[in-house]
Amino acid sequence: MNSQYVIPVTIVVAGALIAGGIFFAGKSAPSTNETSQQENVRAYTPGVDHIMGNPNAAVKIVEYIDLECPYCKELHNTMYQVMDFYSENSNVAWVVRPFPLASIHSKAPKEAEAAECAAAQGGDAAFFRYIDRVFKITPSNNGLDLAQLPVIAKDVGLNVDTFNSCMSAGTYAKKISDSYNEAISIGAQGTPYTLLMVGDQSVVLKGAQPYDSMRAAIDAVLGQLPANTQ
Repeated sequence: MNSQYVIPVTIVVAGALIAGGIFFAGKSAPSTNETSQQENVRAYTPGVDHIMGNPNAAVKIVEYIDLECPYCKELHNTMYQVMDFYSENSNVAWVVRPFPLASIHSKAPKEAEAAECAAAQGGDAAFFRYIDRVFKITPSNNGLDLAQLPVIAKDVGLNVDTFNSCMSAGTYAKKISDSYNEAISIGAQGTPYTLLMVGDQSVVLKGAQPYDSMRAAIDAVLGQLPANTQ
């Protein structure tokens, strides 16, 4: 999609949220129905990113996460609802990138590395199984005992010795750092930081958007795609 469509896509998404009457007063999570256009966001990169759904999907929800963020945990559950709804639509996919906020969650970088070590053994499926389990057992806000990381590896069917070697070597420490810096460079200031991407365009969906909000934004964009891409 050409850059001339960036502003219309942004308006389409914002209009869908407003028309849906989606408001967040009183929610504890920092949710909002605001959207903003974002530029210079890296497109989905096979072999680097982790994806659920069709890698060639026209619409990608790109989420930068911190595994100790309670709002990321909330959105994680929402995203499974979203992906279940669009399971028969090959034009919607979910991409997850690490954005551990070490200044407030000192354990999050190691947890992010652990998820990458899981992916090294079992690909994207193992990555998602691993972060699913982390979110399930952590009380959030730096509450997970890091001694649980190899236990989680075992629980999700990984070879624990291989996992421990990966962690000890710090194999993915630079990848996590690079992803953090990438998020900062595109304007992320907190988590979850979520973008709705169509081609080389992206729109920020701020905060822990609820299910209805995510549906409204995705449906609005899907409705604007050329017929041969839907």
